[in-house]
This record gives sequence, structure tokens and C-alpha cells, in this order.
Amino acid sequence: MQALFIGQTYIDVTFLADHIPTGDEKAVASEYAVSFGGNAVTAAFCCAKLAIKPDLLTTGADDWLGRMFLDMAAKYGVDLHLRKVKKSSLSFVMPHDGKRAIVRCRDDNYLHPFPLLDITGCRALHVDGHQPDAAMHYAQKCRNAGILTSLDGGAVRANTHDMLAFIDVAVVSERFCEQMGLPPEATLDYLQGRGCKICAVTLGEKGLLWREAGGHTQNEEPFDIPAARIIDTSGAGDVFHGAYIFSYLNDSKRSWHEHFQFAKAASGFKIQHLGNEAGLPALADIAAVQSEFSEKAPALA
Repeated sequence: MQALFIGQTYIDVTFLADHIPTGDEKAVASEYAVSFGGNAVTAAFCCAKLAIKPDLLTTGADDWLGRMFLDMAAKYGVDLHLRKVKKSSLSFVMPHDGKRAIVRCRDDNYLHPFPLLDITGCRALHVDGHQPDAAMHYAQKCRNAGILTSLDGGAVRANTHDMLAFIDVAVVSERFCEQMGLPPEATLDYLQGRGCKICAVTLGEKGLLWREAGGHTQNEEPFDIPAARIIDTSGAGDVFHGAYIFSYLNDSKRSWHEHFQFAKAASGFKIQHLGNEAGLPALADIAAVQSEFSEKAPALA
């Protein structure tokens, strides 16, 4: 085991349409994609596409969507540790004008306790707040073992405050800031106060505000992808997380500025493709984004 990701499995149905029909109405989408979904799940698949195969502790159901997900994981060589639920979770995603509307159907009524895994050899843990009992257990265990711990803080959850005490890299969203009632800079102060070594707030089209322990706040602007080439921003943050985990595993001696630059290029690739699977970058794709949009961006050795 090199990396462990913990999250909730979704099957995403992403479609392009002018509007959502209501009442007794029909509409025809111009394009669609069906793929794996879920924050840490998509991050794990991104890491796998970049050639470091992760372990994934996630939900699984004995239904046709669950069997579809098993096929997806097998294709990318992701080692699954399933926690059973009755029904698979499903997301309907509609990208439009750089935004995305999402309807989710989720079963998080776990039928069994989370599995106890041997983390020998593990070098990174990434959690997204789903399966809070498992996330807390492994965050504590990995922190005590000196394993890098990472949090995708898309939202404030019941145990977020306590879990942050065991997180090294906390990358949270604007929504997280809003729920905390804090501006982004003050959110960095809060995360640093909880003991996080790398603190960041993703700001969408405004980039990334981040700080390393003992350092000053930095504003990482996104690549200037032309609006006409932006197709689907859903999953871009998840790809960002998976890419910086890969970059760390590939060369932990690189700076976090370099890890985030690499991840920024990965998410820049994602937003130009419909659906999570099509948006997973290979190393060559990331290099192409870096070459096109930033001559100074570090290339992966």
C-alpha cells in the first residue's frame, strides 16, 4: 500500500443541456458521460491514472451500479476495500457556463464497520469527510506513524474540527469558509491553529490561497484556460487533490509550491473534458498544459 484514500462512491451521469425540464416537459442533451464519482474516489482514480496505484476504502452495493464501479476500479488497478451499503449512490451533473448543478442520491447507511487495514508501507492518506469514523481512525493512525495525511475540506462536517488535529495538508473550499463564517485568510489561520502544516483554500476561477507553516500566504492563480475550452468544472478539485498526492509520492522532496503547480495543471486539463474519466490526465497531458499556459511551471522529472 502506497496511498490510502477514504470516501463515498458515486456513479456520475454528466450531461450537457440548455436547461432542466420541469413539469410535463422533455429535453434532449447534446452530450453525456457516465463515470465514477465522489471526492476522494475521483482523487484516487487520478492518482492511479498517473501510475501510482492507490488503495481505496469506499462504499459498495450489490447492484448493477456497484458492479459497474467494480469494473471501473479493475480497469485502473485501484485496490478496493468496500464497506457495504444497500444501494449505490448516484449523481446527476449538469455543467453550464463554468458552473455545475448537481443532484445527488446517497446511501451512507453503512451495513458493517469499516475494515481494519494494514498500513505498512503507506506514505499518504487522503480523506474527504465521508465515512467519518473510518477517516478519523486512519487519520490518527497515519499521523502517529508519520504518514502524510491530507483532507479535502469541501464542507464542514460534525467531526472536522477534531479531525484537523491529525491532518498535515488541509485544502478546503470557499463553502467551508462560508460555513465557518470566516474569510479565506482567517480560515488559513484557523487551519494552522489546528496544527495543519500546509493550509489552502480553493477559490475556483480565482485560484488557490495557501500557506506553509512558518511561511507567508501565497496566491496561486489558475492557468488562463480560454472560456470556450472550459467544458466541465465538476471534479476539477478532486483531480487537484489526487494530483498533489501523486506528486508528493513521486518526489516528496519537492516543495509544496511545485506539488500545487503540478496539481493546478492537472485540474486545468480536467475542466476541458466532460466527465471524470475523460478528465483524468496522464503525465503527458499535464506537461502539455504546463507548456501551453506557463513556461515557468515545473515539469515532473
